[in-house]
Amino acid sequence: MSLSVFLTVFGLIFIAEMGDKTQLVSMLLATRFDWKRAFAGIAFAFALINLLAVSIGQILFNWIDVSWVRLGAGVLFVFFGVTTLRDRGEEADAKLDESTARGPFLTSFLLIFLAEMGDKTQLMTATLAARHAEGISVFAASTLALWLVSLLGMVVGVLVLKRVPLRLIKSIAGLIFIAFGIVSLAQGAALKGWIPGLRALLT
Repeated sequence: MSLSVFLTVFGLIFIAEMGDKTQLVSMLLATRFDWKRAFAGIAFAFALINLLAVSIGQILFNWIDVSWVRLGAGVLFVFFGVTTLRDRGEEADAKLDESTARGPFLTSFLLIFLAEMGDKTQLMTATLAARHAEGISVFAASTLALWLVSLLGMVVGVLVLKRVPLRLIKSIAGLIFIAFGIVSLAQGAALKGWIPGLRALLT
């Protein structure tokens, strides 16, 4: 397991999910159910989603030139950064229909699984797994980051969001995504030989 990959992935996923709709859903679930059973459902959902994402990412790494993977990752990061900045003023819909609830674990699992399947975090995890070829590190870091964000949402998130505007959190996240996207694009271009002088510096 690579520590540098672990820390990079952990930081990116943690920032991506701070203030996201799934964190707000976690807050709501903690007010409706026993937080331990609700968190168990959330944790299982994130683990399954990341397992799927890393599996896809590892397949991509084995079949696609790493330079194209890094170029693709750069485009995705910039896209996520721009969309995060554009949506930074929007609040997530965290409504829960209690008539469909089948208990804390199952309800929490289904809400998070459906909310995150195909979401930017899963796509980022797949991209990072393809880029670094460190499936275990990416899976562990992404899953731990998502679990921690959910716990923060359930335990202290409500108090934090009362003091720190959601708009500010998303603004910072958007700018960081764009910065990582630019670096990834430069790495891919250097590997392709499009920017020869940067190859030794960025790879």
